[in-house]
Amino acid sequence: MAHPSQLGFQDAASPVMEELVHFHDHALMIAFLISTVVLYIMVAMITTKLTNTRILDSQEVEIIWTILPAIILILIALPSLRILYLMDEINNPHLTVKAIGHQWYWSYEYTDYGELGFDSYMIPTQDLSPGQFRLLETDHRMVVPMNAPIRVLVTAEDVLHSWAVPALGVKMDAVPGRLNQTAFATSRPGVFYGQCSEICGANHSFMPIVVEAVPLNHFEAWSTLMLEES
Repeated sequence: MAHPSQLGFQDAASPVMEELVHFHDHALMIAFLISTVVLYIMVAMITTKLTNTRILDSQEVEIIWTILPAIILILIALPSLRILYLMDEINNPHLTVKAIGHQWYWSYEYTDYGELGFDSYMIPTQDLSPGQFRLLETDHRMVVPMNAPIRVLVTAEDVLHSWAVPALGVKMDAVPGRLNQTAFATSRPGVFYGQCSEICGANHSFMPIVVEAVPLNHFEAWSTLMLEES
């Protein structure tokens, strides 16, 4: 859960998000070093009155400032491509959940459990219980088992939406008439919050996403209870 004055990412709750945080730190360090070197060169050029004629017209310097940026780009691109392939890989999911975006709420269908499905609406501010988050809490959470690969099929019924949960490293557009898929696996139990990340209309800010990761036996008990209620 994000908090006020937070400068970094939320704590990673999935292996993919951990990789994304590590890549962010890797790229940020490279950018910091480049900025430091450029700032030093600018200050040195402004403050010194000495001129080196060998630097003004030097093939060696031109070779260095051509090859060095290429090496830096490779150091950034290779980890990035690796993570892109990891995010796109979906191997033998243990559970498939279909998330459907509406104006302005989400519907979830657990197709592996027959007719298990429900709508997820934001809880109004006046109905919140102590400890619940305003504009983020829903009346029905998307419950999934922890330490299991979960496939999410994302689509929309009316306009463009986007199903995004930052702590899980998941963000997928919901397009009417199209079925997109993404996957995640939670590495710890907890409640993870997200919001629609596509400007979808007047109530765009009022269709939150809540994913609750629980142990497998708790998930089985929850699914049985939901099937009995439906």
